[in-house]
Amino acid sequence: MYSTMGQLVYAASAPFDFDDRVLSHVKIAVGSKLRRKESFYLGWTIPSEKGSGRMAIWLSPSIPLQFRFRSNAPGDINRAWVHAMEQTALSGGVMTVLDESDVEEYLRRHS
Repeated sequence: MYSTMGQLVYAASAPFDFDDRVLSHVKIAVGSKLRRKESFYLGWTIPSEKGSGRMAIWLSPSIPLQFRFRSNAPGDINRAWVHAMEQTALSGGVMTVLDESDVEEYLRRHS
């Protein structure tokens, strides 16, 4: 399922693993809100092979946050994917890490 795993490191907690491509898009969406000094939840689904469930963390400009990538190349950015994640924060109060395959359906339902 995952190709190259990167990590989101939040404050002093253990790192959270994400595919580098996913993490690149999360970084852009999160960065746009933090640049505006906005605080918000970031949430994602935990895959069954890692125990299932959901995770959410409170992000604020005052809390240290790192994005660690395994890959040297940033890769292509899907602007619709970034936009969809930004939109989740507006509609549900939680910026949700979406699968890229769900973006078109999400935007169709929420536009």
